[in-house]
Amino acid sequence: MEHRGHFNGSFSSSLGFVLACVGSAVGMGNIWLFPYRLGQYGGAAFLIPYLIFIVLFGLVGLSAEFAVGRWAGTGTLGAYRKCWARRDKGKLGEALGWIPLFGSLGIAIGYAVIVGWVVKSLAGSLTGSLFSQHSGTFFAEMSSTLGNVGWHALVIVIAVLLLMFGATKGIEKINRILMPAFFVLFVFLAVRVAFLPGASEGYRFLLVPKWEYLLKPETWVMAMGQAFFSLSITGSGMIVYGSYLGKDEDIPKASMNTALFDTLAALLAAFATMPAVFAFGIEPDRGPSLMFITLPQVFQQMPMSRLFAAFFFLSVAFAGITSLINMFEAVCESWQSRFRLSRKQATLLCGGIALAVGLLMENGDVVGKWMDFITILVVPFGALLGAVSIYYVLGWKDIRQEMELGRDRSLPRWFGPLARYVYVPLTLIVFVLGLVYGGIG
Repeated sequence: MEHRGHFNGSFSSSLGFVLACVGSAVGMGNIWLFPYRLGQYGGAAFLIPYLIFIVLFGLVGLSAEFAVGRWAGTGTLGAYRKCWARRDKGKLGEALGWIPLFGSLGIAIGYAVIVGWVVKSLAGSLTGSLFSQHSGTFFAEMSSTLGNVGWHALVIVIAVLLLMFGATKGIEKINRILMPAFFVLFVFLAVRVAFLPGASEGYRFLLVPKWEYLLKPETWVMAMGQAFFSLSITGSGMIVYGSYLGKDEDIPKASMNTALFDTLAALLAAFATMPAVFAFGIEPDRGPSLMFITLPQVFQQMPMSRLFAAFFFLSVAFAGITSLINMFEAVCESWQSRFRLSRKQATLLCGGIALAVGLLMENGDVVGKWMDFITILVVPFGALLGAVSIYYVLGWKDIRQEMELGRDRSLPRWFGPLARYVYVPLTLIVFVLGLVYGGIG
């Protein structure tokens, strides 16, 4: 792979790049929301709209963010400035770039609180304290005001240390280890769960297609939201990874590989959790209560409960930390290039802000409201800004040239119209429907 002398280095291989992007994309939404959505909106029938949107958003959405990062040779602020400079409005572009950047930092702040709960639950699985009381009580104590400061701080320290010592090399190395480990652990859990008596009810919930759900608009809305947010299309995080990509890489191919592995992770999470929930006759739930209350109750009733709970929370911690690294990296790179900060200064500042603000929202209700604000308002708006900036302000001709670098053949004719007249309007629809429904992903 060609090295372009970016001050944070370049990814050394296609695999390293894809694993880093998968690490960013695979997060809490795959684990605590997708399995419930799949069962709730028609089982296997839900997969049809979901896969349609995953392919669409992966192909023209992820590709656009990777390509504009590589084209600009820099992350969020610089990429927006260069796009808008084509219209002699570079300063406006940079100002707009702060919105998706705030989205990345905003999610990172709330995400670090939640990953802190995951790490505490992992520790509780190993020591047995998670099972010495009702899981609801354990969660209530941990998600109370300043109830988890130590583990929360540890998560941010880990992310900062991993990022401080070399951006791309650190990101690549950690994802090469953590993402395969995530998949192996979840396969192991899914196989174990398959042998539980009564697991078949869970498979029925997930897989029996209820075709009538395809006629319900909500099914398509939720599938679109789940696909959009699952791929980490934020107008920020994937741009910075694209800026570390060599000119000989096939961007649309890398985008589809990222989408494929992200979908496999979501399906694995469904097969590892829902059959177990049904096997023990517990009502399926979504969000934090599925992960921190329902599943510990399930593990408690299984032989070797500590081991399986530890495997589960360890794999979730891997998914959480790799996502957090991408959010932090988007912010750090922009601050490095905008304010001429050193790598160390940018990562320490980012981690310090995330911890200081995060401590104010350790309470579960507070962090929930914060994440709603960021994911319903800021992130989709940032993604919309990104889509418009790339496909309309910069324009299809320029971004097409960048996307075709490293490819054996040119992009098909339908790619541009699909991007401009389907994808960009859909990003607006995702933003509007998120406001209407109070969140769709």
